[in-house]
Amino acid sequence: MRKDYYQDKTVVITGASSGIGKELALQLAKKGARLSLAARNKKKLEEVAQLCRQYTTYVLAVPTDVAHQDQCKNLIEETVRAFEGIDILVNNAGITMWAYFEEVRDMKILEDIMQVNYFGSVYCTHYALPYLKESKGQLVGVSSLTGKTGVPTRSGYGASKHAMAGFFDTLRVELKETGVSVTMIYPGFVSTEVRERAMGSDGKPLGKSPVKEGKVMTVEKCVDIMIPAIARQKREVVMTFRGKAGLWLKLIAPGLVDKIALKAIRTGK
Repeated sequence: MRKDYYQDKTVVITGASSGIGKELALQLAKKGARLSLAARNKKKLEEVAQLCRQYTTYVLAVPTDVAHQDQCKNLIEETVRAFEGIDILVNNAGITMWAYFEEVRDMKILEDIMQVNYFGSVYCTHYALPYLKESKGQLVGVSSLTGKTGVPTRSGYGASKHAMAGFFDTLRVELKETGVSVTMIYPGFVSTEVRERAMGSDGKPLGKSPVKEGKVMTVEKCVDIMIPAIARQKREVVMTFRGKAGLWLKLIAPGLVDKIALKAIRTGK
């Protein structure tokens, strides 16, 4: 990776107010990127923008709920108005669940997850694509290992992440001759606030993470892996040895992978 790869590149990051999005914004600010940051929580988003402004003056904060198409359109328009183009779009915004499907009492949980995780990526990509083609830029989708294999308690989340994978894999082929690259990121458990906000069977946030956060990958480590991978325009990044081994095992011993997934949920790590 060239040391100056991100210098002066305009990067849009959704879900930038916490977790992976926040850490990615901070690290790219230190590398001289021009940042357009989006998230629903206006206060937290502005706090992240202020932290980034310690390293670069080119930081735009656009409160955005990616579940709404008009807000995604506004995010892209505001970015182009401020920076005259887009080089990288990181579709990172997401919500999750933690409940067995048979216990779900309101199907709207699954609809909301799909709207944010899948359609949010679709909307932002749709409006950003003309500018990415101009810059021969990059599309990045932050998925999950759940987008590769089924995981108990995550039926709606897994469905949305599988949908993301299918969408971006198709775009990679469609855009092959345009110069726009597509990178998919597949983290395992990462220590963020997302599971505290995960929806339970009643549709309300859990308020407490069911995962042993101290025993999973840190957000800093996750972003340390992402940054060079994006710069090298890698096709996809599957994080953790367990994640990589699981994909191979799925080809030869799929039943064993099911047992491993169930154990991971029961032990929270």
